Amino acid sequence: MPGGRLTQQERQQIALGLADSLPYAEIARRLERPTSTITREVMRNGGPTAYRAELAHRATERRAHRRRQTSPRDPQTPPQAYGRDAEAVREYEEMLTTVFVQSGTPRMMARVMACLCLTDAGSITASELVRRLQVSPASISKAVAFLDEQGMIRRERDERRRERYVVDDDVWYESMMASARGTAHVAETARQGVGILVPGTPAAARLENIARFLDFVSESISRAAEQAREVLHTKPEPASDGMAGPGEVPVKG
Repeated sequence: MPGGRLTQQERQQIALGLADSLPYAEIARRLERPTSTITREVMRNGGPTAYRAELAHRATERRAHRRRQTSPRDPQTPPQAYGRDAEAVREYEEMLTTVFVQSGTPRMMARVMACLCLTDAGSITASELVRRLQVSPASISKAVAFLDEQGMIRRERDERRRERYVVDDDVWYESMMASARGTAHVAETARQGVGILVPGTPAAARLENIARFLDFVSESISRAAEQAREVLHTKPEPASDGMAGPGEVPVKG
């Protein structure tokens, strides 16, 4: 199986595969690459609908150039826990950040959120964020304020009276419920326009259809979030060898 960085020709094959609506696993098989490599490549370069081979190749070269110019990380930074591959973790953090950005989160806020999600403790201090992300304290302060306002993180004091930023498992439930409420609000606003534009007219009919559609979506999101909430507090069952394989979903008997 080939190793090393993707070549420009391989990126062109990825673009062709996406154009043919091939799944990542099939593209990976044809290139004799891990599926995770293809997934990471696509998601950090615009996603399946916006991926362009030339742009992706140039972006990768720019990232590599920046890494060569960037000063080394703090030598006191501890090694990765559980024997994790530090480079793989760094690349995954970058991919997760990109996905958050594509979902509408500002980039610095997305970087902080990704960093928090990848900590085993689920919490981190401002100074640790500054050191890990190599940005100014002001940037961290602004990002944290945004995430706090959105209900994505909470603040607490540790035993040394330092402020820590915490991401709870329930944050994803709360995020989905907030999305459902926002969608319901748009539906209600659309429905108010029906009377103003006179029921039965083309514009009023359009608004009524929008309202009914968004009502259904909002109710579906709320119902699904309620039903799945306990999953956020359930520890995955280990595989038979004691280690959960990548991408495996435990099945309860």
